[in-house]
Amino acid sequence: MADGADEPDRDVELEDDDSGAVIAAVGRQVRLWREAAGMRAADLGAAIGYGENQVYKVETGKRIPKPEFLDRADEVLGADGKLAAMKTDVAEARYPKKVRDLAKLEADAVEMGAYASVVVHGLLQTEEYARALYGERRPAFSEERVERFVAARLSRQSVFGRQPAPLLTFVQEEATLRRPTGGRMVLRRQLEHLLELSSLRHVEIQVMPTETEEHAGLGGSHQVLKLSDGTAVGHNEVQLTSRLITEPKEVQILEMRYGLIRAQALTPRLSRTFIEKLAGET
Repeated sequence: MADGADEPDRDVELEDDDSGAVIAAVGRQVRLWREAAGMRAADLGAAIGYGENQVYKVETGKRIPKPEFLDRADEVLGADGKLAAMKTDVAEARYPKKVRDLAKLEADAVEMGAYASVVVHGLLQTEEYARALYGERRPAFSEERVERFVAARLSRQSVFGRQPAPLLTFVQEEATLRRPTGGRMVLRRQLEHLLELSSLRHVEIQVMPTETEEHAGLGGSHQVLKLSDGTAVGHNEVQLTSRLITEPKEVQILEMRYGLIRAQALTPRLSRTFIEKLAGET
C-alpha cells in the first residue's frame, strides 16, 4: 500500500485567514509545478504515493500537505527544493494562531513561570494526556482537530531542548496530579514524565498541596514570560478566551502572584518526592 493513499482525508480546518492563505499559496505552487512538468494530478499522485483526489485537495487549498508529500512532489516535479522549502510554512500554518503566537513567545523567553490549577500545564503534558484532554472537549472536536491540537501542543515542547536553555518553572495544583485524565495508566505515565522533566537542570516543578491555607493563585492559572529583550509578558487562558497581557502594571501583578505561589508551594525537592509517591499509588 502506498503511503498516504488509503489514509483518512485530513482536510483543512483552519481558524484564521493567514493560515488558509498560506495553505492555498502552497497548493497553487504544487499545481503550477505539476502543469509545467506536463503531468496530470493522477500522474503526480501515482508517482508520489497519493490518490488523485488528495492531490487536487492540496492544490485547491482544501488539504494540508504532509512534509513527505512536498518532499516527494519536489523530487518528481524537479522543483529543486522550492516545494520542499515550504514545509516550515505549512508546519506553522497548520496550528491555531493563538498557539503559534504563544510558541513564538516561549521560543524567545529566557525565563518562564507557570501556575496550572485545572490540568497539567501544556508544556508538561504527554501525548496521551493531551489527546485525552482534547477528546473531552464539548462541543466535541473532530478527530482531525484533536490531532492538530495535540501536534501543536507537542511542538511547543521543543523549548526544553533550546540552547541556551531558558529557566522553566512550574507550579501544579495537587488536584491536577490526582485526576485520572485518560485513565490511570495515562495518569501514571504523565506523573513519570513530570519526574523525567524535573531532573533537567533548567526545569523546576513544584506542587501546591490542597491542604495549603494561604494561596495566592486562587484567581486561576497563568504564566509569565521574560523575553530576551528584557521585557515581560503574561498569558492566561480561561474557557473560550486566550489572553496575552502586555500592560506593565498587570504583568507586575502576575509576577508578584507567581512569586507568592512558588513560596507557598512545596519546594522542588519535596515536590519530586510527592510526585514519586503519587506515581507509586497510581
